[in-house]
Amino acid sequence: MSRFDDFLVSRQIERAYQALVNEEDARVCKDIDDDACRVVPGNFLLQVATQFFTKLGDAIANPKTVLAWMLSALGAPGVFTAFLVPVRESGSLIPQLVIASYVRRQAIRKWTFVVGCVLQALAVFAMALIAVALRGAPAGFALIGALIVFSLARGLCSVASKDVLGKTVPKTRRGRVSGWSEFLAGLVTIGVGTVLLLDIGREGSMATYLILLAFAGGLWLIAAGIYALVRESPGATDGGGNALSAALERLQLLATDRPFRQFVIARSLLLCSALSAPFFIMLAHEQTEGALLVLGLFVIADGLASLVSAPFWGRFADSSSRQVMIFAGVAAAAVGLGLVGIVQTVPALADSHWLYPLFFFLLAIAHAGVRLGRKTYIVDLAGGNKRTDYVSVSNTVIGVVLLLTGSVGALTAVMPVSGVILILAAMGLAGAWLSARLPEVT
Repeated sequence: MSRFDDFLVSRQIERAYQALVNEEDARVCKDIDDDACRVVPGNFLLQVATQFFTKLGDAIANPKTVLAWMLSALGAPGVFTAFLVPVRESGSLIPQLVIASYVRRQAIRKWTFVVGCVLQALAVFAMALIAVALRGAPAGFALIGALIVFSLARGLCSVASKDVLGKTVPKTRRGRVSGWSEFLAGLVTIGVGTVLLLDIGREGSMATYLILLAFAGGLWLIAAGIYALVRESPGATDGGGNALSAALERLQLLATDRPFRQFVIARSLLLCSALSAPFFIMLAHEQTEGALLVLGLFVIADGLASLVSAPFWGRFADSSSRQVMIFAGVAAAAVGLGLVGIVQTVPALADSHWLYPLFFFLLAIAHAGVRLGRKTYIVDLAGGNKRTDYVSVSNTVIGVVLLLTGSVGALTAVMPVSGVILILAAMGLAGAWLSARLPEVT
């Protein structure tokens, strides 16, 4: 056993681990092998640290806030901003069926995650260079290209991390890996937003984005280095040959399973909560002349929303995930309608620095409800292999829908940004109405 292995099972690591999980259970390792059980405390902390750095990097290079604001500052057409969220999400969703087939052939899968982190770092470094080298439409094309690479690499990390987590951390501890990392990243994100507030009232030079994105890229490199230290035992390598053909067969569920089809349509309409965010940023940039103070407030609002919303939606979903989808969809629509209504009817508030981050905070809370509600609903809708089929099919379909709905950004050429927000709000109301017609599964 190496010195590092000794460290992973040291008394200090064990104490830190127990402080985070705050419980003892002699049966905790019943679903992982003995070798993995011995180093659970060290592997747990390594994965918390890894996810902390990746989630913090995600928050700093967030397409809903920092990248959208940067594109507006670079003078890129609105259609590029509209495609930021669809490209980031669909690029990691659509290829997952193929990626999963590749990952299954790897006995040790942590290196897939490490490669994914390095590729994400390189993509974010490219975004940093774009901030100081390009303007207008060329900047938009280049940023979308870098985001495609980032998104594909994110898909690698997503599939590999779930497999490694399942092999190295027992069931009763896995949720806390994400829970602690999200909490800590949320706190630091608020700190990053506070730093941006120091540039009060100024537009901020492109050097600001260069520093932010270079820092974010460095976080992914740190995450890659930490994850490489995880102790992972070789796993099975079967079942990786026909994943794509089997997935195509599972698409027939959309035609034969009515409740599932309704759920996918409802989920597609409720994408409004994610798609609206960049347009909130565009509207704020127009009305506040690009003051960096407002971007700082957006970053803080995003961090706060992730901290405060999960407990509320979690308790709500325990009662009815369907009701969460309805309520969150209506809330997302109401936030969009409310912001546009105030901007159009109360001009004195339109250039207020606090108005847009406040509504963005409310939108982020509604979006968290949409995400938690639909995740819980699809888990409760079926069990076993059918649940797996539901998840893979719905993710693939939603990835395609995201790309298609991203074209709504082209409407900014013929209508104001507020008009696009109204269209997305109508989508939210339609999604809530369709969610109300879903069967109750809780």
